[in-house]
Amino acid sequence: MCFVSNQQLSLFDSLYFLSERKQRMLEKSWAKSFSDHIFLNIDEYIFAPLFSEKTNSRPNAPINVIVAALILKEITGMTDDEIMEACEFDFRFQFALHTVSFENQPISDRTFSRFRSRCAAYELTTGKDLIHECIISLSRHICEFMELDGTIKRMDSMMIESNIRRMGRLELLYTCISNLVKEIYRDDAFELPDTFKHYSEPNDRNKVIYHDKETPQSEKLQQVINDASNLLELCKDKYSETSDYQLLERAVNEQTKPDPDDDKNRIPKDKNDSMDSSVLQNPSDPDATFRAKAGKSHRGYVANITETVDENGSVITEYQYDVNTHSDSSFVKDYIEEAPNGETTALIADGAYDSTENRKLAADKNIGLITTGLSGRMPREIIGDFTFSEDGKNVESCPNGNSPKSSNYIKQSDSVRISFEKDKCEGCPYRDKCRPKIKTRTASMIISKKSHDYIKQIREWHSNDTLQISGRIRNGAETVPSVMRRKYNVDHMPVRGKLRTKQFFGFKVAASNFVKLHRYTLDIEKCIPLQ
Repeated sequence: MCFVSNQQLSLFDSLYFLSERKQRMLEKSWAKSFSDHIFLNIDEYIFAPLFSEKTNSRPNAPINVIVAALILKEITGMTDDEIMEACEFDFRFQFALHTVSFENQPISDRTFSRFRSRCAAYELTTGKDLIHECIISLSRHICEFMELDGTIKRMDSMMIESNIRRMGRLELLYTCISNLVKEIYRDDAFELPDTFKHYSEPNDRNKVIYHDKETPQSEKLQQVINDASNLLELCKDKYSETSDYQLLERAVNEQTKPDPDDDKNRIPKDKNDSMDSSVLQNPSDPDATFRAKAGKSHRGYVANITETVDENGSVITEYQYDVNTHSDSSFVKDYIEEAPNGETTALIADGAYDSTENRKLAADKNIGLITTGLSGRMPREIIGDFTFSEDGKNVESCPNGNSPKSSNYIKQSDSVRISFEKDKCEGCPYRDKCRPKIKTRTASMIISKKSHDYIKQIREWHSNDTLQISGRIRNGAETVPSVMRRKYNVDHMPVRGKLRTKQFFGFKVAASNFVKLHRYTLDIEKCIPLQ
């Protein structure tokens, strides 16, 4: 399949045969804005590497039609089949996609899935996300049209749930065994022992996990572990390269450990054994990770959203997507490293994005990193009045101006242990606030440079009107996760896996940006008569 650029309108386009009334209604509809600002600005040549360079092969479906239709799909909340039918029968969709002159629309029931598969395979091979590149290019055009100056940006992250079932250890291991057993029976490569036959039966999972009340849970789990170990050994030669075998092997290694009494057997891990958040949650989505945040458990991914904002509105101009163990601080660090050197900009985020390293990186790129809603436990305010050395490893003086008798840096806790002569602390007016430990000859306490900087930052925040305004600007970023969940259903995407869900999320970002653009154009049209 070779790459071909976009189509041209025909002289016999049915658009020209509409009545004046219908043409006026069409000009005022969303289809006009979408056609002018989304469809015409889709860069098809980004996707040229997905297709063959041979010009004598079958041409591809128009890329701009596919990408635009996928954005419309997210705007309307339709499925692939529903958007295909809408493109066939709804004139507004055809007008938005420039296909009104087509006798048959250039998309089929497999067009979208094949396009997404090509993009995922290309990213897996090269590391380049073509959909992300296209959507960010559209975002820049929307910013230019809305006349957003780009000097103020705000950032926030949101958890995205994977569309998977929550599984316990028994169900997870059982499902992995069942998947591999069913694959072996389908291939009929060799005959398994009869002990594995029940794993291929449709109702066996519920019978083993839920209905069997007589067998203790620990016995059922140990039996499944034994079956898993035996199955891995039986089919190692023929199935070790298959995904079902690798998932079962991963689950066994993560959920079990060698029996201390018999190295040939394995037993379940207990609470004292280490199990990190990257362990397999469900074989249906091997990429999903576990994270606890704000008292809630999340299994899936996290998206980081950057908005450009000013008095004309806001547009999502960058998004990042990763497993949910990726921290906010890492997201902003990646964003700053990839940002080009240019005009001075302000990046407003909450306290989770703040760190000394990130501030230094931002300053090198002419980016002012402003963090609000400082996180962490509030230290004693008096700590802000101590004087530290530049490296933060020594304390030079206390709030009363006294120099410590000794100052020792504790590397493990990144703090400093200081001691003063006893008489200097006993008569000090700040004693009740500092709360030192009074001993026979000395008074000591432990403080850290981080706590000192934290207090200084809070004082700066309360005394600076600009920072308080920045806090109100940042609060607007909280609307994006809410809209993405309520309107665009990011927690119920019909695909699984990091690459696949990232594609859907990207089109949802483009849909959100277009809605803001369309509202902006409607506001302009309302203002024209008044002007």
